[in-house]
Amino acid sequence: MKLKQNVLLAVWNDPLLVAQGTAEEVIPILRAILPVEGKATGTAIIVCPGGGYAHLADHEGNPVGEWLSSDGITAFILHYRLGPKYRHPTQLLDAQRAIRLVRTHATEWQLDPARIGILGFSAGGHLASTTATRFQDSNPDAVDPVERASSRPDIQILIYPVISLHITYQPICSLLGGEPHPTAGLLDELSTEQHVTPQTPPAFLAHSTQDTLVPIANSDAYAAQLAATGVPYEFVRDDFGEHGSGLHAIWTQPCIQWLRKLGL
Repeated sequence: MKLKQNVLLAVWNDPLLVAQGTAEEVIPILRAILPVEGKATGTAIIVCPGGGYAHLADHEGNPVGEWLSSDGITAFILHYRLGPKYRHPTQLLDAQRAIRLVRTHATEWQLDPARIGILGFSAGGHLASTTATRFQDSNPDAVDPVERASSRPDIQILIYPVISLHITYQPICSLLGGEPHPTAGLLDELSTEQHVTPQTPPAFLAHSTQDTLVPIANSDAYAAQLAATGVPYEFVRDDFGEHGSGLHAIWTQPCIQWLRKLGL
């Protein structure tokens, strides 16, 4: 199947088996946003909008895909399942499956299977960092060919992300079905700075020093663990306003330069 502009791709083979209902907003899908013909680099990035795991922020979806595609990157906007109806690990399974799906079809879609990244904002940044630290290797014995591919992203881009649930929980409590008092063990499990390993992919982070909803301490904690583990990263730590600003020149230009430096 040739990839077409704005085509909607079912993340799962049978969407109705994983969705509680038939409404569009409960069925996980990918929307493809393609570069102009002849400009594609072969790199693909899965975009995870924020929204507290309760909705998807429009300005962190299609506009981000258009920004990436303007530099030759094929973007896939992930409409992952949302809380409080859907709880962890549902969102992680959707993101892992999205990476596997793109990697499985990479040759067919003229993409490089070794250049598939994930980008997330806020709660979507938590999902992206969870995907980058809790990935699954390829399973050559899987019956489903998509499940034979690795779910490890090759890069991660985290914009004002929630990282540590010990620092920031309430804005994304929908992830746990609105549970007001999660156990310390569960908070540990979902605090992604605690799961960084040498196999964690290179990271680009951007966080505003003026963010009061999701404090910059989240990205500081993640950057510290990346540094301690020897994972390459770049961190734009600057004042670009309050939480949820979306695309901003303070970080978008350095991000593209970082991608170019990596040959992506």
